[in-house]
Amino acid sequence: MARLDPHSFNDDTQPATESLDWKARVDFRTHRLHAEVTLTLREASAGPLDLDTRDLDIRAVVDAQGRPLPYLLSPPEPILGSRLRVELPAGLRQLTVRYRTSPQSSALQWLTPSQTAGGQHPFLFSQCQAIHARSVMPLQDTPRIRVRYTAALTIPKALKAVMAAGFLRREEQGVEAVEHYEMPQPIPPYLLAFAVGSLAPKELGPRSRVWAEPELLEDAAAEFEDVDAMLRVAESLFGPYDWERFDVLTMPPSFPYGGMENPRLTFLTPTLLAGDKSLVNVVAHELAHSWTGNLVTNASAEHFWLNEGFTVFAERRILEALEGAEVAALHGALGRRSLDTALEHFRAHPQLTVLRTHLTGVDPDEVFSQVPYEKGYLLLRALEDAVGREAFDGYLRRYISTHRFQALTTEDFVAFTERELPGALAKVNGDAYLHQPGIPASAPAPHSRRLEELRSLQGTVPSLEAVKDWTPTEWQLFLESLPPNTSREVLKSLDERFHFTQSRNSEVLVAWLVAALKGHYAPALERAEAFLGEVGRMKYLKPLYHVLATTKEYRGKAREIFKKHAERYHPIARQGVESILSRG
Repeated sequence: MARLDPHSFNDDTQPATESLDWKARVDFRTHRLHAEVTLTLREASAGPLDLDTRDLDIRAVVDAQGRPLPYLLSPPEPILGSRLRVELPAGLRQLTVRYRTSPQSSALQWLTPSQTAGGQHPFLFSQCQAIHARSVMPLQDTPRIRVRYTAALTIPKALKAVMAAGFLRREEQGVEAVEHYEMPQPIPPYLLAFAVGSLAPKELGPRSRVWAEPELLEDAAAEFEDVDAMLRVAESLFGPYDWERFDVLTMPPSFPYGGMENPRLTFLTPTLLAGDKSLVNVVAHELAHSWTGNLVTNASAEHFWLNEGFTVFAERRILEALEGAEVAALHGALGRRSLDTALEHFRAHPQLTVLRTHLTGVDPDEVFSQVPYEKGYLLLRALEDAVGREAFDGYLRRYISTHRFQALTTEDFVAFTERELPGALAKVNGDAYLHQPGIPASAPAPHSRRLEELRSLQGTVPSLEAVKDWTPTEWQLFLESLPPNTSREVLKSLDERFHFTQSRNSEVLVAWLVAALKGHYAPALERAEAFLGEVGRMKYLKPLYHVLATTKEYRGKAREIFKKHAERYHPIARQGVESILSRG
């Protein structure tokens, strides 16, 4: 017996789930799902079957004929939740668990009408990465075990349910409707995803559409109108798209991430709606996951870099193809800055800056950072530089085609790379990336003419003429490079000339607010307080709360702001901010 994933009760001697059939009634009044899930195993079996659960109220476990099966729900453990052990009789291949979720389900956020764009209807959405699917249904919640599924969601008739799956049909019954979905491709459980609310679609291309609240639909469609072109470029780089459609859902402001790569229905933060398509690199990232992550998946959170390092690499190749090498280099520079910040954050825990982590007893949400993204990207860039682009492109295509619909470990990656690119890992000191803290001195660095021009102006108040062609990415780099002791006079001059405090671009705004708060520039505090009530994206919450909590005169204000807005944040985001404030 071996538990191959430290974040799941599953062990390798027990049968694996082949498919799920899920039925759930959405109860906005009690903030619960009343549900049942039927698990079909890959083979008939006997003996114990351990399922992952978190805060689920288990009502019954029965076989295919409705006969009760013996089960034991263990007391909850920190991080993992409660093990549901079912005793299977000989020859059993299918079982059904009837249950209801908790109002505090860590994967679900229930929004009141006032927390939506329309203000008329409630909204519900899920976020199952990394190990939150177990708070939605009992299952083997490990990316090692991929499942196909069908689902039927019963919802108020006035609302629409969307899922990261293929739509089958809608049936209306009195005041309710039942939406039926099917996912024919096997997915890891963290990609189970759905949302319920006042939603409308608009077609973007032959294989893509955008969903949003009606009040946001036109803005979202304009921002994401190039998705189909992006999809075609990605296919030219990485091979055929295996998921049929690439639809996107514009989420409520409380969505905790920039995007979530749920296949067939990527979730996107509304903070991307800058009005100028300047933040669509996030869409490129989520699209790239269709190959690196969704198709070839990390076997557990200990190998998370296989999802994210490969995807950052793929994202920047898409950007390079669409917008040129100069733009890709700017994003590479932003990534390196975020990596350096993450390394500083983990200075007391250097073991968390290796790519191949060891996370027994560690909550993957607690150690989420840019390290697997950007350090993983640097390793792949180093390999590309070492063997040449043509050879690396062939390697990448073979990596994807060989491991389609599989889960890999870092050790699998090393073995495959040694076969396909003999000696390349040693040439770039791959061990230092995979198993040693920090960044190898030989790591690739971004270079471009625009980067050099930007660096020459760092720390100054540039003229309007000097920056007339700058993109928001260049402004973000400029603001992030402002010295921490930048005077209030310089900050005031910058704001008066470039109006950063009023910026509609969230990346530029947050970079500005962090620098301005460090410099005690008074208008920044008022704007930061308002912004923290408008968004729930952790990429923005964490740096703003961090600078507030670590500045003596702002510490009380940080707690006051959080108390005011905490209920608007997703449970994952609340946990992250609480951790920052407790360390303050």
